[in-house]
Amino acid sequence: MAELRVVIVGAGPAGVRAAQACVEAGVRPTVIDESGTSGGQIYRRQPAQFTRPYKALYGFEAGKAKAIHCTFDDLVPHLDYRPNTLAWNVSPGVLHCVQGEVAEALPFDALILATGATDRLLPVRGWTMAGCYSLGAAQIALKAQACAIGRRVVFLGTGPLLYLISYQYAAAGVDVAAVLDTSPFLGQLNALGPMAARPTLLAKGIYYRAQLLLRGVPVHTSVTPLAIDGDDGVAAVRFRSGRGQEEQLACDAVGMGFHLRSETQLADLARCDFTFDPDLGQWVPQVDADGRGSTSGVYLAGDGARVLGADAAEISGELAALAALSDLGLDVSTSRIDKLRRRQRRMETFRRGLATAFPWPAELARAVADDVLLCRCEAITAGQLREAAASQGAPEVNRAKALVRVGMGRCQGRFCGAAAAEVLAEVRGDALEQVGRLRGQAPVKPLAMTTRQEEKA
Repeated sequence: MAELRVVIVGAGPAGVRAAQACVEAGVRPTVIDESGTSGGQIYRRQPAQFTRPYKALYGFEAGKAKAIHCTFDDLVPHLDYRPNTLAWNVSPGVLHCVQGEVAEALPFDALILATGATDRLLPVRGWTMAGCYSLGAAQIALKAQACAIGRRVVFLGTGPLLYLISYQYAAAGVDVAAVLDTSPFLGQLNALGPMAARPTLLAKGIYYRAQLLLRGVPVHTSVTPLAIDGDDGVAAVRFRSGRGQEEQLACDAVGMGFHLRSETQLADLARCDFTFDPDLGQWVPQVDADGRGSTSGVYLAGDGARVLGADAAEISGELAALAALSDLGLDVSTSRIDKLRRRQRRMETFRRGLATAFPWPAELARAVADDVLLCRCEAITAGQLREAAASQGAPEVNRAKALVRVGMGRCQGRFCGAAAAEVLAEVRGDALEQVGRLRGQAPVKPLAMTTRQEEKA
């Protein structure tokens, strides 16, 4: 068993539970993590010199955060743990990674991808201005740096993360000017039924919203963002309210996010099949109930497979590891798997409720003005993409990428891909799934020019 080569990418909730299942089975896995410490984004650890209590950092999730951290710390002696390491490519049976300037090819018998998710963003006039941050970046500043992104902040977007981070900022004493939610309040009420599948989590969401109102933070729903204004930096946000009135809020920073998107580049490079999820309007890796991808030996867990939250990530990480161990010939408990599957089904019901309560505002993406920057990395406007679709006949997003370089920058479409697909579909009169998805390319993130391959003795 010690000779089985199991490689896990990611040390968030899914990766930690996958590693734990492997160690309990007598397997010593290799854990690759881009961060310097375990916990992932949701349970991101504070720097060693910081001494804030868990409750101040994680609120209701303090107990879970501590459990994840302690579990991983206990596992480290039984792992080949490689922090500050980027997994940048996958070839058949081999994961390619780099630590510092040294690259290495790691053969694997089973690869568990627990790569997490990032913010799904919508281009808004002025969104490239200094003072605009993703919701994830705003949370990192608060957790890892003990600072806010501004003195007076507007949070714009939709999804549960919008309310969580707004509450965290307000609780930290930051002046939150307003929460601007593009989703209608009636839709959120209609989704209470399926979201009740996880009553504790639903109650937490209601609590965050109630606390914002008690603290005097205005919460606007059904908003249409018009522009982020300012000269040298953010000065105000203009939006149209659900009543159709144009309003302006003074602020010096904006946190933006429209729910989340799975980090799927490594799954793509591993040649996994993808399927279109109409509830989310996204392409996601095709997996079975336990996390097996379509490529033999590749397993997916956590938000990198389906955005279901931290609790579901722990379940899927354990399931993916048990599936891998079973496929490698080890005995695993079928009753344990059945119990995890039942818990996971409740998570899936909740996910459908979230999709109803906080839909991706496709109509806003399709209506982005021609002169608004769509692709930040390559400075491509929405109008340039529309021109390529209309005059050069780009039938899908990868052809549009070849024609105008949309999605060809260092983020590889993480920030612009969702909106670019919507714009292209609108011009062509196609359904969103017909314009495809941006294919992953290696390296998934830039490597230093001085990167060198490790020499084997």
